Amino acid sequence: MLPFYLLTFAATIQAHNQLLPGSCNFESNTCGYTSDADFTSWTLHKDGRFVAVDADMTDDQDDEIGADTQRETTGVLLSPALEQGEWSCLRLVYQISGTGSLEVLQRTEGRSFDRPLWSSQVPSDSWVISSMDLQNNTEPYRVVIEGKPGQSAGSSVAIFEIHISPGYCLECDFEESHLCGYTNQWNANVNWYVGGGGVQLLHNDMLTDHTYNNRTGHFMYVDSVYAKTFKEVAKLVSPLTTVPMSGCLSFQYQRSEERGNLFSVFTRDRLGQYQELWRAGPEIQSDWSRTLGEWIPVQVDLKAPYSVQVVFEVAFNSPRGGRVAVDDISFSSEFCSTDTEPTFDPSIASCDFESGFCQYTQEQEVMGSSWRRVSVKPNIFRNGDHTTGAGSFLLAHSRLGPRSGYVSRVIGPTLPGNMKYCLKFYFSLRGFNQTEQALAVYLQQSSGQEKIWTQGEKSRGIWIATDVTFQTSQPAKVVFVSTCRNFWDCGSVALDDISMSLGDCELAAGLLTSSLPGHCDFEAGLCGYIQDKKHDAADWEWRRGPTPTSYTGPRGDHTTGLGYYLHMEASPMLPGQSVRLLSRPLRGSRGPQCLRFYFHMYGSGTGQLSVHLDKDGEDVLLWQRSGEQSIAWLRATVEYQSDSQHQIVFEATRGLSVRSDIAIDDIILEGGPCPEAEISATVGTSNEIE
Repeated sequence: MLPFYLLTFAATIQAHNQLLPGSCNFESNTCGYTSDADFTSWTLHKDGRFVAVDADMTDDQDDEIGADTQRETTGVLLSPALEQGEWSCLRLVYQISGTGSLEVLQRTEGRSFDRPLWSSQVPSDSWVISSMDLQNNTEPYRVVIEGKPGQSAGSSVAIFEIHISPGYCLECDFEESHLCGYTNQWNANVNWYVGGGGVQLLHNDMLTDHTYNNRTGHFMYVDSVYAKTFKEVAKLVSPLTTVPMSGCLSFQYQRSEERGNLFSVFTRDRLGQYQELWRAGPEIQSDWSRTLGEWIPVQVDLKAPYSVQVVFEVAFNSPRGGRVAVDDISFSSEFCSTDTEPTFDPSIASCDFESGFCQYTQEQEVMGSSWRRVSVKPNIFRNGDHTTGAGSFLLAHSRLGPRSGYVSRVIGPTLPGNMKYCLKFYFSLRGFNQTEQALAVYLQQSSGQEKIWTQGEKSRGIWIATDVTFQTSQPAKVVFVSTCRNFWDCGSVALDDISMSLGDCELAAGLLTSSLPGHCDFEAGLCGYIQDKKHDAADWEWRRGPTPTSYTGPRGDHTTGLGYYLHMEASPMLPGQSVRLLSRPLRGSRGPQCLRFYFHMYGSGTGQLSVHLDKDGEDVLLWQRSGEQSIAWLRATVEYQSDSQHQIVFEATRGLSVRSDIAIDDIILEGGPCPEAEISATVGTSNEIE
């Protein structure tokens, strides 16, 4: 963070940027922000000019925003209705004391779920600035701020200011005290400082800023005067982008003694990995005084499909390395050059094989054997595909014939070079000794091919999720290869649900769908779902791996094959008893809602699974299945509509015997009509691949 004195120094300038509705400094009132009456009220502290929600709130002081105060550990602050069609930036000045969390969401009328914008659980001893981009929105919305102070004494979550301004959060002219959320990465000897404001620079002449072209405006600068060691580095870091962005990044800079410093601009992702965008070359003028007041414009294309920070980095070789100044950083959604290729869409290499091979192809070789696209009808003997349980997947396996072995290769579309990719897919092996040659992934380039993954997990006939991060220096294709040396070594290799995205797989792992409202894969718990203690005889159990009773229940979860799911354990229950799982209360919506989930109903005594809509005490049946369905996870799709608050209820009922375990996983509840009709699952013992 920038030192406090620097922020104070910058605060002397009169703020000039336009503030949009929804901004508030909480000096005398809450600017139309109100507390949600169903939660703990935020308190306006008149002396400190901030609002807070505390773990141990009392009624003896200050004004409370909103209605009745309920003793809960969550406070929800709602903005007035906002109508801003253009891109804008919300900057939040906040503090988490002790323990707790703070989350900002966007609420659109007529939708059951709020869209997450940003969250933090990091405590601090002082105010912190965070920035989040608000994309173009044609519908009115509200900003929702959810504070959860921890249970420890003295814990609180406080908000000092909310700034909403036009433009992108990357943009800054450094004229305001918050410096647009830009921070100096502290170094013992060289650092970025706020320059201008009529104050002379350290050991140097006063500069004219670019914004106002005078000496009272502000800019950022770094000076080598205190550099003590070789390669002293100063970093000015932008706020983290919160939405995918691509376009033209522009800024102005001045630089002296270019032989003594190296000035570069990078992007830095959440994993701390850098990618260079631009590097300063030698300027015609080598003396700062000759370029005094002459700012040099720079434009560079920025492609950020995932969250990144822009880092302005200056490295000095000695105390005589000169200075670098930066001002007026701006961004445009149009690329700097019309020749710039648009951001590559990696989804062309994604495929669930429901409608064919997508853009995957095969090259028939002399000793080759094709991958075949097959499907398995729901049955109690053989697993189906991963996508729906009743759809299609790729299969490579040996057939009885004159050849003793084979090599099966399926090749993906061409991927551009100089990019980092995340490949995810599901595989299932049966009957193999499961050697490294059972399934491998290669990167095929003009210079040859490189193995980037080989299976190391024995799949036990279930679908296992895996991912691999790779980087290409030139255009490349991903190739899935299955090799069989002889008949006795071979069984079958199944492949399904290939997905390709940009960036490191660890970045995608931080954005799992379970973190979105209405999504739950049960990997980290129940996601806000609760057990019904009033109307059932037992609880849903959170489990990993197979269920205790043989010939019933799944052998692994649907999400990864190695993760968690919820299931009804039939053994301790009596026939006809049930377990019920309730969603949190959901707001009504004007349009249809789409509920998708995966269920597992395998066992000779399987009972019934049903989904209900609970609205004002009225129970409406939305979906139901009875009896044994399949040994595979099957997908269910339910479309419904409710214009008032409601809850979704999952109810499983025990059958006649202990072989009636029922499981659910990967619940997705989102607005809008369902994209496709549910695939009906009919019990059968035949399939198309036997």
